[in-house]
Amino acid sequence: MAYCTPPVIEFRQVALTYPGPPPVPALRPCDLRIEQGEFVTVVGPSGSGKSTFLNIAGLLDAPTEGTYLLDGIDIGALKDGDRTALRGRRIGFVFQSFHLLPHRSARENVLLAMVYNGTPRADRTHRAREALEQVGLGHRVDALPTRLSGGERQRVAIARALVSRPSLLLCDEPTGNLDSRNAESVLSLLKQLHRGGMTVLVITHDQTVAARGARTVAIRDGVLHEQVTA
Repeated sequence: MAYCTPPVIEFRQVALTYPGPPPVPALRPCDLRIEQGEFVTVVGPSGSGKSTFLNIAGLLDAPTEGTYLLDGIDIGALKDGDRTALRGRRIGFVFQSFHLLPHRSARENVLLAMVYNGTPRADRTHRAREALEQVGLGHRVDALPTRLSGGERQRVAIARALVSRPSLLLCDEPTGNLDSRNAESVLSLLKQLHRGGMTVLVITHDQTVAARGARTVAIRDGVLHEQVTA
């Protein structure tokens, strides 16, 4: 199949080895292609290399081998400042811990994500409300995190990730701190965002969560293996 646009993520024999002695290969050379609008999950046990994969995909670490292209941009050709700016524009992060400021409202927590990404001040309030409405929290914009359920707090965190209108939503164990009801609510939201055209990449140790993706990639001992989901 021919694609008109570059993939959001393209790994070409990407690997990362931590220096020794002895050197530790955290991610073995791998190829991976994630097209725009895909929902991909990466599953593996603790110590399998998921965190290394996340750090490379999220531009937090640079690979020691191979080529990584994000939206067709060769990451290895960028200076540190340019890579940081690209991360801020193109990637929205969602973590297991919500990382919300407890004494700031939902809207203020989302607003803060725009302070350093170049969003004009005049646009920030509208963009924050728009993002909260997108995750179903338009009625809770003034609520403090302490007044929100775990699922609602994660939705605020997702709104914060979406407010910069990234091309990739990168989620690290997004349901890890949630009970089953709130976890299902957050997973349903991710599916809804995917149906709306968002590229979603979820890192998880939970096979049940991994099964929600349209594609699943397993990682073990630093080696990626494509899996087929029903």
